[in-house]
Amino acid sequence: LELGKSSVLESIVGLDFLPRGDVRIQSWIIFFLGVVTRRPLELRLNHLQDENAKPWGIFEEIPGKKFYDFPNEVKGSIVTLTDKVAGTIGIVDKPIVLNIYSHTCPDLTLIDLPGITRIPIAGSDQPKNIEQITRSMAHRYVSDPRTIILCVISANADISTSDGLQMARELDPKGLRTIGVLTKIDIMDKGTNAKRMLTGQDIPLRLGYVGIKNRSQ
Repeated sequence: LELGKSSVLESIVGLDFLPRGDVRIQSWIIFFLGVVTRRPLELRLNHLQDENAKPWGIFEEIPGKKFYDFPNEVKGSIVTLTDKVAGTIGIVDKPIVLNIYSHTCPDLTLIDLPGITRIPIAGSDQPKNIEQITRSMAHRYVSDPRTIILCVISANADISTSDGLQMARELDPKGLRTIGVLTKIDIMDKGTNAKRMLTGQDIPLRLGYVGIKNRSQ
């Protein structure tokens, strides 16, 4: 189920740079989850006052080099650094740290996490306890009381089955740092709408939900 996690992240940053895939993913948490993400991606955003300055990025694993081409070089480097450590299908708890300097982004740190993988891929070397590994990784990041939990949920899916909301309610029972984001409202089935979800009638959140329509093909 593609929930629009990459588009939400890129909307916050204001740049197009995240790898995408055709795989089915569960996406949710602070800040987000996805099978395409196989190493935690720590985005350290730095706002530039000069609106004419060209945005650039620096990877801690590639010292001394500034990347200006986000759609190609930055995106490609994320894929390369992932494969270098995690192989082609592995999931490894070793974050990629990317510092981004741009007038389009706020001063903020985002963490894009690998999704909870329930069943290892057939014929791969993924461990049988892959669900426990990915769930523990997510739990460690999200349990930090300083983080904001941004639950990204598809409006055309069953909100009651969201792993993100479930973990958020466990780790943030008072709802002090959980925000819901409903994506894909524009492609809901004919005759349906997101009113009950947006108003918290289905699953209430203290800080509520925000509905968004991301860029589509």
